[in-house]
Amino acid sequence: MASKSPDKANNHISDPEAFAFVQALATELSSGKVELPSFPDIAMRVRQVLADESVTPQKVMLVVGSEPALAARLLQLANSAALNFSGKAVTDLRTAIARMGFNMVRSAAIAFAMSQLKNVESLKGLEKPLDALWKRSSMVAAMCHAVARRLAGGKVNPDTALLAGLLHGIGHLYILTRASKHPKLFANEAAFHAIVSDWHTSIAKALLENWNLADEIVAAVGEFEDINRTHPGAPDLTDVLTVGYLLATYHEH
Repeated sequence: MASKSPDKANNHISDPEAFAFVQALATELSSGKVELPSFPDIAMRVRQVLADESVTPQKVMLVVGSEPALAARLLQLANSAALNFSGKAVTDLRTAIARMGFNMVRSAAIAFAMSQLKNVESLKGLEKPLDALWKRSSMVAAMCHAVARRLAGGKVNPDTALLAGLLHGIGHLYILTRASKHPKLFANEAAFHAIVSDWHTSIAKALLENWNLADEIVAAVGEFEDINRTHPGAPDLTDVLTVGYLLATYHEH
């Protein structure tokens, strides 16, 4: 994947700390291998096991069961009103996973990992922006799920839309975790926001490609901010993410 030109991206950044940080981002992107530091291991293990199309529910259960807090969260979700149509509560993880489906398990694992980042020792001091990003991602995910279910004419899977919504800010999250080692950046809000604006979609695409996520999710996260985007045919995942993001951004209005 082609990365941004450091010179072009740096044109409006005069702060030396910000300039050095952007140079580091450019180098990381150019390397072709971008990994999210401090991301809880359980999300990566769930992603890896679900990448196997022939994986059994038993194997998924063993991986999820290794993290009790995530297992408890899946049981809670499986027994929620949205999924428990029969009114019969499930108490075992295998049945919970079967009720949810692998796509929702994947989304739940990523959501769980994102919510836990504020507890990571190396990210102490970033609790407030991490919490704000998590809440925004949750809101966008919920909006995307609703838009896909009700307005996309059955052309977009609601669970896929939910996952795209959760991941729309993954590039911002990467920048936050990297910036934890550059505390002076947070003192210059304009420079920091300029870096996020310029870089978050390129970083997100590189990360999601590394995670071998579906091409439609990578494309949606990379292009959802382009409100002038046009394409033939029915609404697609990128359209859903764009609308979900706008609804979440302006929900108070």
